[in-house]
Amino acid sequence: MNSSRRNFIRNTSLVSLGFIGLNNFAANAAIDLLATTREGVGFGPLSYQPGDTLSLPKGFSSRIISRKGDLMKDGLFVPGMYDGMGAFSTPSGKTILIRNHENSPGADLLGPFGKNNELIHKINKDKIYDFGNGKDTCVGGTTTLVYNEKTQKVESQYLSLIGTVRNCAGGITPWKSWITCEESSLKASDGLEKDHGFNFEVPATEKIGIANPHPIKAMGRFTHEAVAVQPKTGIVYQTEDEGDSLFYRYLPNAYGKLHNGGKLQCLVIREWKSADTRNYPNLTTDKFPEKKSFEVEWIDLADVEAPDSDLRLRGFKLGAARFSRGEGIWYGKDELFFACTDGGSNRKGQIFKYTPSKFEGQAREKDAPGKLELFIEPNNIETFQNCDNLTIAPWGDVIICEDKKDARVIGITPQGKTYVIAKNIGYRNSEFAGPVFSPSGNTLFINIQSPGLTLAITGPWKNIL
Repeated sequence: MNSSRRNFIRNTSLVSLGFIGLNNFAANAAIDLLATTREGVGFGPLSYQPGDTLSLPKGFSSRIISRKGDLMKDGLFVPGMYDGMGAFSTPSGKTILIRNHENSPGADLLGPFGKNNELIHKINKDKIYDFGNGKDTCVGGTTTLVYNEKTQKVESQYLSLIGTVRNCAGGITPWKSWITCEESSLKASDGLEKDHGFNFEVPATEKIGIANPHPIKAMGRFTHEAVAVQPKTGIVYQTEDEGDSLFYRYLPNAYGKLHNGGKLQCLVIREWKSADTRNYPNLTTDKFPEKKSFEVEWIDLADVEAPDSDLRLRGFKLGAARFSRGEGIWYGKDELFFACTDGGSNRKGQIFKYTPSKFEGQAREKDAPGKLELFIEPNNIETFQNCDNLTIAPWGDVIICEDKKDARVIGITPQGKTYVIAKNIGYRNSEFAGPVFSPSGNTLFINIQSPGLTLAITGPWKNIL
């Protein structure tokens, strides 16, 4: 057991959660039984009762805390298409959740203003990043929730960013804000007013109000997915949701001041220029091996606003490594993990680990470079399929969501052993998204993208095997 797992469960006795039956629902949960016990890790097999939204281990429960269409405190409606989330603490011990909404332009039935946008007059037009010429108003953005873990209730929720496109994932910052990412390359010439494909910053606050919609253009224009911030340096790592994507980092000119400019770079494997990490079966390149650590370097990118959405193509020609649909990313203690949704020989997904240099972003970095490793490529449906958003658990394991029918939430130990935490029973055709633990570590929040639900999962998290 690694130290982070040991620290999480100290002062508690380990409780074996293995048990024989599955509450007479073995037909549906047989795969879960195998998946949760085969390595002797996790929380034990899953069970459920008819009408449950999730199948969970014994002792765990979930409750729906927010639904698409709920009336918020600002008089608007909770938008649909839930995706990535971040969690923050308040001085009073409550939890602020900031949630992305992956809406496209003109999706009025999924937006905050109701059918035909009849409530759009309730906010200042200047707070809408792209009004879409009044025809295809962009209704992607974020909502903020204030959650009380003691009462297990949402005390407030409100619209906190609007006018963007397909806000997929993002990432938390050490200075208590949320970076929300546009998974889009739409342009003003596509019938809109502004170009898209940028990151936006949303403060984590209980105060109701919409953030100023200022794109952080120096972070690059591409099909963004997620970000992770190195706490000490403020360097921001970025994934890209394309089948031939790159892995980026942003070196800000000033810590915590992303709008003040900086340098955008992409990752190159030192001994393998223009490496293809995807391991597709039809590729003629060498396979990218698991569990092998490669030294890396970073190269600068020019013309980062990329009107032709070609940063990934230019970077690859310069020697950058290529990935398959970079998705969720999260910074742990001294390393970060990121998912590639359909990489691998069976296109079931890959997870990479990047360990930064102790001189990350400095001139001395070349003497002690960062390292990239293919952490896990399962190539089977039992381990996981099509990993999407991810987070790091309080005990140090990687927690991933599957983007597929009958989606699961899966834990992965530092040794690469997997276990199932939850399975989507109530809305089997929808993906999970946005996993994040509360600052206390007592609640795991998760989204079901369609029909639009946020759930809080509680239980004996300290009893991790």
